[in-house]
Amino acid sequence: MGQSTTTPDIAGLQRSATQIQEQIGRVIVGKAATVELLLVALFCNGHVLLEDVPGVGKTTLAKALARSLGCTFSRIQFTPDLLPSDITGVNVYNQQTSQFEYRAGPVMAQIVLADEINRAGPRTQSALLEAMEERQVTVDGETRPLPYPFLVMATQNPVELEGTFPLPEAQVDRFLMRVGIGYPQREEERQILRRFRADNPLERLTPLIDAEALRQANLACRQVHVHPVLEDYILDLTLGTRQHADVELGASPRGSLALYRTSQALAALRGRAYVIPDDVQALAMPVLGHRLMLRADARLRGRRTADVIERLVEQTPAPAEETWRTPAHA
Repeated sequence: MGQSTTTPDIAGLQRSATQIQEQIGRVIVGKAATVELLLVALFCNGHVLLEDVPGVGKTTLAKALARSLGCTFSRIQFTPDLLPSDITGVNVYNQQTSQFEYRAGPVMAQIVLADEINRAGPRTQSALLEAMEERQVTVDGETRPLPYPFLVMATQNPVELEGTFPLPEAQVDRFLMRVGIGYPQREEERQILRRFRADNPLERLTPLIDAEALRQANLACRQVHVHPVLEDYILDLTLGTRQHADVELGASPRGSLALYRTSQALAALRGRAYVIPDDVQALAMPVLGHRLMLRADARLRGRRTADVIERLVEQTPAPAEETWRTPAHA
């Protein structure tokens, strides 16, 4: 599959990713797996839904990523009275020039943190999600492209649901991955106390990669080889979500494509020009978990989407190494 032509790009991508991970690790303690998933999303040109309780570092993580990429960053605090124009921007009449001038909204940044996206009404949610899908905004009939790269990190609080507008399944499906951060371990939290005791380590982060390098990384990920038996494995997992007795709505074809592309990116991040079953298994939960809707009786029995995905991964036979390790990858 032409590994010799892709290996240099893969090697460069891995070096850049390692530098970014190490730099973010100076600020974010003990969350290497979460940072790796964010880089997978970045190199796939996709968006992430961060679902976790307040105060675990979602905003800090987004800012650290933006600084490491040399990207512009904006934070949108979603509230019930937030309007679509508060996100996309507005045209304002300039009396001096007798013309309307566009005032860009916060969505025009390269890294956008949409805080508590389920606090805003459906029209405002749709304005952001349309920008995510089309990578452009339309204000008063004029379409404006969004910058590259464009990564939305939207947060939700899974505990406090009063006064929220849950995202419809069709809109949640547009997020490439759903990721949790979780509480730090005791000694990790001690490190956080000490790191932020005197100053903010965010201020010391420097850009490590530019937009053109990100484009090349995206192209390199697309060249990663996926053996047909691994394509079958991806399809077996996604089709399994649609046939599961506890699932009312399974993963869509967008979900199988997301699992395919993220597996390519994860393989590249780990220095390989080919996908292995471990890549697919590691991404099954963050990529497919939020795309499932459980049946009412399954929810009453305490079943979770995580249970369904874990069981599917356990029960779906992974291809044997001799079937996907071609001579080129030996």
